[in-house]
Amino acid sequence: MSTTFSKSALLLSLLLGLGQAQAQNQTASEPGPAALATHLGIPHPAVIAHRGASYDAPESTAAAYKTARDLGADYLELDLQRSKDGVLFALHDNNLQRTTDVASRFPERKDSPATAFTLAELKTLDAGSWFNSAYPDRARPAFAGLKILTLDEIIDIAEGNPLHKPGLYIETKEPKQFPGIERDLKEKLQARGWLIPAGSKPSNSQVAVGQGNGKVILQTFEKSSLELLQKEMPQVPKVLLLWVGEGNIEPVSNVPFAESGEKDKAAYYARQQPKDKAEFQRWIDYAKAQGAIGTGPSAALTRGGDQSYADLVKPWMNQYTHDQGLLVHVYTIDDALDYQKVMDAGVDGIFTNRTSELLKFYKRPATASVAQVLQNNGF
Repeated sequence: MSTTFSKSALLLSLLLGLGQAQAQNQTASEPGPAALATHLGIPHPAVIAHRGASYDAPESTAAAYKTARDLGADYLELDLQRSKDGVLFALHDNNLQRTTDVASRFPERKDSPATAFTLAELKTLDAGSWFNSAYPDRARPAFAGLKILTLDEIIDIAEGNPLHKPGLYIETKEPKQFPGIERDLKEKLQARGWLIPAGSKPSNSQVAVGQGNGKVILQTFEKSSLELLQKEMPQVPKVLLLWVGEGNIEPVSNVPFAESGEKDKAAYYARQQPKDKAEFQRWIDYAKAQGAIGTGPSAALTRGGDQSYADLVKPWMNQYTHDQGLLVHVYTIDDALDYQKVMDAGVDGIFTNRTSELLKFYKRPATASVAQVLQNNGF
């Protein structure tokens, strides 16, 4: 009886050992985030120029996008809207007051949403002079009179440097205002040759971003838009943007800023946290289930400021996201201290207004200074 028991124990031990070895081999063979990014044709870590090089030039204008392109950004990021006459263009805000002269050009319509204007009307606006007033230390005469850009014009810019072709990182902005914008975007990208055919093999990782499989990444905060983007363009990488607040991750406290007693909005947002661990995980699981390849979470900045939000890139959060086979592209970081902080936490790419600084941090410095690049492009 004891001999039989010993043989059984030995067999069980061998089987357990074999099972553990197989599990270890499976874990070792599962691609990490860097391998996943390479497979998707997405640089790792990725430099995502937030509205272009928007620290150095007026956001979402030719000056910002050409500067980001020529410095060497991997992606030109933009917020997509649709004009009254159906043209896709780039603008972050819902209305035009902050970044244009709409108040003097169309005083009676200054509060109207951008979508209430035709493209011809939008093109009469000065989208550059505000920057010179807001940032006199970075002002340039050539910024005055810069125009709002159509998606077509941004594609032209992305294709305009034969030595470096960045990809496009496109957000459907307030998509419920623009029913059908996901299909419009698909048709435009298809017409311009920016959609990779379904089933195509991953391109050589040495190919420029704007020529490979990861040439376009689609992003949205809206669940409904993510689902529509997946339906329209299943082969294109998609990212679900994350923040803590109404319509997204439920916070611990639902007390709004106006009733919080907090004077600093950045400090208020930085204090916001997901209701619990399961709430955060629920959003990651949803992103994966809808075909996303990654998430775009907010970050709390060391020095605060109006880009500082809830810290959604804590190491455990990034680990959970990676465990689901998803990438993490964090927004919006401009300071070397915070570049290091989020990279240490495990992110796979960074949205930045300061393309040149992030490239330096990644030891990929541009061959020319920001001033030289602006000058080379006539600004």
